[in-house]
Amino acid sequence: MITVVGGGLVGLATALRLADRGHEVTLQDPAPASGATHHAGGMLAPVAEVVYRQEALFPLMLRSAELYPGLLEVVGRHTDLPTGHRTEGTLVVAADRADATHLAELTDYQAQHSMTAERLPLRQARSLEPALSPQLAGAVHIPGDHQVNPRMFAVALLDALENLGVRVVRERAEELPAGQVILANGLGAAALHPGLQLRPVYGDILRLGVPEHLQPLLTRVVRGFVEDRPVYLIPRTDGTLAIGATSREDDRPVPRTGAVHDLLRDATRLVPGIEECDFLEATTGARPGTPDDLPYLGRVNEHLIVSTGYFRHGILLTALAADVAVHLVEGTDPGIDLAACDPHRHTAHQE
Repeated sequence: MITVVGGGLVGLATALRLADRGHEVTLQDPAPASGATHHAGGMLAPVAEVVYRQEALFPLMLRSAELYPGLLEVVGRHTDLPTGHRTEGTLVVAADRADATHLAELTDYQAQHSMTAERLPLRQARSLEPALSPQLAGAVHIPGDHQVNPRMFAVALLDALENLGVRVVRERAEELPAGQVILANGLGAAALHPGLQLRPVYGDILRLGVPEHLQPLLTRVVRGFVEDRPVYLIPRTDGTLAIGATSREDDRPVPRTGAVHDLLRDATRLVPGIEECDFLEATTGARPGTPDDLPYLGRVNEHLIVSTGYFRHGILLTALAADVAVHLVEGTDPGIDLAACDPHRHTAHQE
C-alpha cells in the first residue's frame, strides 16, 4: 500500500501514475485541489519561466515539459474529462524601450542555455494576436511553452483516480501513515517532516470573462514586462482569461487591492480589450518555497519520499514529480540528477 499525502496537482498526478502501474494507492487530503492548484496559472513554460542564477532548475523544467504528453496520455486513458491543455505557444512582449532591453537580454540568456525563443517583429506578433496593443516595443515567440487549466486538470485527475479505484481519504494527515508514504502536501509537509524548510509565497490571480463579441480575445499565453513588472494573460478553453504574476511574502493570504489594480493596469497596457471583459474573480494562493527555491524531491528513508517545495513551478514540475516518485517507489533510475533537490540539504545546515 502506498499513501500519497496531498491532493494538489503533484499529489494527484503521482497517485495516478502509481495506480496506472498497478500499485495499490490511497490519496489523503482534507480538500483535494483546493490549495495552490486552485489559484495556479497552469503554464507549462520551461523557457519563459527561466530565472537568472537558477540554472539547477532548468533541466528539471525541461525534463518535466518532455514528460507532460505522457502524463496527459495516462490521464486520457482513465477519464474523458478535459484538462484545458493548449499547445498554441507563448508570446512574450515588452511595453516600452527599457522593457524591450530586458526582453532582449532574457532571450539571449535563454539562447545560451539552448532554449528556443524567436524574436518577432511587432507586426508579426500582432498578426498572431490582433488584440495586442500597437504601442508595444518588442516581442518574442516561444512555440514550445504550453498550458493546462489547473482546476480542470485536477477534476480530471480526481475522476481518473476514482475510475482506477484509488481510495481518497478526505482527512488531514496528523502524522505519517504506515507503509510507503509520498509527502506531497505543499506547505503542510513541514509539519510531518520537520527537517523541511518551507515558506508561503503568495500569488494573486484574476479571472475574467471574455464577452462573446471579443471571443477569442487571445489564443496564446501572453507574458509581458510593463515598466519591468511581469504580467501574464492566459486564455482558457472555457472562454475565460486568467491574469497573474504577483509574488509576495507578506503573510496576507487574500487578494491585495494594489495587486489587483497593478495586474489589470499592466494587462490592459498589453491587451487594451481587457477593459471590456467581465471581472469574475480575484484569489490568492500560497506556494511552498524553500530557502534556495529548488524543490524537495527524493527518498528520505525506506518508508518516506518527499515531493514538495515547487514554488512558482508546481504545475510545470508536476509531470517530473510524478515520474520520479514512480521510479523511487519501484527502485529504478529516474534518468535525471536530483542532487539539487535533496530533501536533507537544509537539515544539514541546521545541525
